[in-house]
Amino acid sequence: MMGGVSSFRFPTSRFTELKTLSRCIVETDIREIANRLGDDVQLFADQAILVCGGAGFLGRYFTALFTYLNDEVLTQPCRIIVCDNQVTSEAQGFNSPRPDGFQFLPRDIIHPFTIDEPVDYIIQAAGIASPHYYRKYPLETLEVATLGTKHALLLGSRLALKGFLFFSSSEIYGDPDPQHVPTCESYRGNVSCHGPRACYDESKRLGETLCIIFHERYGVPAKIVRPFNVYGPGMPENDYRVLSNFASSIIGGRPLHVYGTGRQTRTFCYVTDALVGFIRTLLHGKPAQAYNIGSPSPEVSMLQLAQELETLTGRRLDIKLREYPDSYPADEPQRRCPDIGKARLHFNYQPQVNLQEGLKRFMDWAATCYTGSP
Repeated sequence: MMGGVSSFRFPTSRFTELKTLSRCIVETDIREIANRLGDDVQLFADQAILVCGGAGFLGRYFTALFTYLNDEVLTQPCRIIVCDNQVTSEAQGFNSPRPDGFQFLPRDIIHPFTIDEPVDYIIQAAGIASPHYYRKYPLETLEVATLGTKHALLLGSRLALKGFLFFSSSEIYGDPDPQHVPTCESYRGNVSCHGPRACYDESKRLGETLCIIFHERYGVPAKIVRPFNVYGPGMPENDYRVLSNFASSIIGGRPLHVYGTGRQTRTFCYVTDALVGFIRTLLHGKPAQAYNIGSPSPEVSMLQLAQELETLTGRRLDIKLREYPDSYPADEPQRRCPDIGKARLHFNYQPQVNLQEGLKRFMDWAATCYTGSP
């Protein structure tokens, strides 16, 4: 794969080379996802797929994957319908001419909506996942996961859907009891409905409840994914989550600020592993059931993550502990690590990209796309 990153200050003469590298990394990721899915991708031939939140980080990967399948794999192309209100995402790339079979709808799904053609699969990935932004937009965060999900399910109830995928979150587990780490889907969570993260946590929990009700009452084949810290190319620099913060600081030559004690832990899932899990859940998961999608190891502290980046870049980084900023909601979970046994059993889900390789791909990409501005 790509070489490791040793310096992030590139001369202007390498601009074209770097942009080519950026495209190569993403195109390689998309090809890898398609290859790992194997014959499953043929299930999308001549199908219509609605991607709610399609202008976001994960939504763009879905769009890129289906576009690649149309160009390189499927003899009968699928039709791609993307809707997004761009509250925290950009429309860049969606307003320019697109391939046949692609439609972009600037739409806010918290309001009832219809699609003027048959739809076979609905991916409800619309949401505000960054703590910085769901503190800034608490009502919008709550409404898109509840009203938005209800409207997507209502649309699905009027169609002969083959699959509906709802993006919940590992945050619904709250700050889990240590005896429930790694955390399996049966754990009921340790979440405050009055806490500073409640607009996100509780709305995702209610979104899951809506999926179950619509399956039981209307037969909507709704499956639920709970992603665990997915990262990769395409994460906005102003996303304010840990890896985008760290990458921007490294590129800009600034200190890496680690919030709190730095001992809080996470496992990180590279985007190719995540997309394979999401698609397999959509196609082979059981309706009205939730699946953890993430990497079960290594579980690293934020200080250890900064040190991993120090090793990757080959230079000493200025790592500083600091208090949580006012813009960051309190009650951060101290540990987050998935038990993926259910996904492994139901559809043979197994992440393949280790942390070092995933960080290398992400940092190679960020070096071409981030400005390093605070």
